[in-house]
Amino acid sequence: MDGITLPKENLQEMYRRMLTIRRFEERVRYLFLEGIMPGTIHQYDGQEACAVGVCSALRPGDIIASTHRPHGHALAKGLTVNEMMAELFGKTTGCCHGKGGSMHLGNLKKGMLPAIAIVGGNIPIVAGMALSFKMQGRDSVAVSFFGDGASNEGAFHEGINLAAMYGVPALFVCENNLYGASTPISKTVKLTNIADRAAAYGIEGMVADGNDVLAVYEAASQLVEKARNGGGPSLLELKTYRRCGHSRKDAKLYMEKTEMEYWMGRDPIELFKGKLIGSGMFTQAGLDAVSKNVDDEIEAAVEFAQNSPDPKPEDTLCDVFYTA
Repeated sequence: MDGITLPKENLQEMYRRMLTIRRFEERVRYLFLEGIMPGTIHQYDGQEACAVGVCSALRPGDIIASTHRPHGHALAKGLTVNEMMAELFGKTTGCCHGKGGSMHLGNLKKGMLPAIAIVGGNIPIVAGMALSFKMQGRDSVAVSFFGDGASNEGAFHEGINLAAMYGVPALFVCENNLYGASTPISKTVKLTNIADRAAAYGIEGMVADGNDVLAVYEAASQLVEKARNGGGPSLLELKTYRRCGHSRKDAKLYMEKTEMEYWMGRDPIELFKGKLIGSGMFTQAGLDAVSKNVDDEIEAAVEFAQNSPDPKPEDTLCDVFYTA
């Protein structure tokens, strides 16, 4: 996207959300390393432009489904830092009342299905959700986020094929960060672009720079509107890179130094910041103020979470589906 055509307030909100994702992940990492936060995490550092670019193209009535790496998607879709931080601490004030944790957080009222940690598991579910939108006559769109590793799962092929056959309003977003856990995508897929697989299902496939939030937004907007207007599903591949390991104990020893240096030099937040200042609409001081507000929000969220009540034993009887 050569020029910036979005209103200033939209651009600032995109920058704020990207920065919030990065700072949230950085703060959470240290909370885990210090032994303060329980459980485990799969972080989103480096992929901020993917979540924010796609979710900025959605309406409140649209729904997304995520993976074992859901923090960025949740923040991009509008979940608050407070409800997410509390969820990671296992508190009742969390978005899932402390029952979901990192890999299962979400808030359906805000358009995010609680995350599904099974690789590729959300793809057929999104196909079903999109089918329900079509049957109800709604103009909503369902979006599936998944990684490159999931593109080799049976659920990927079955779910997208089903969505194509029913012509449902869905967008399948493959965040190709080059690794399925520690395995390079080059060792598991012969194609240069995963998006080329769309042709096998008779749907549109598109590739975009996953580290350029405006390029992601432009591509997602086009495909989301196509789906909303009856054009059926599409497959969008975003080329990106995770700056962290697969999980919190991953030392990234399988990543080549030159590769890491290249991608670290393409930080999506710094790239976007440069464009914003270069446009003349923003100043360094103005963006520094946004950064300060984000930092304050993160610290307030940690305090909120730590001071929130723990679940009671009897809370396990709540939120349980029962049928006679």
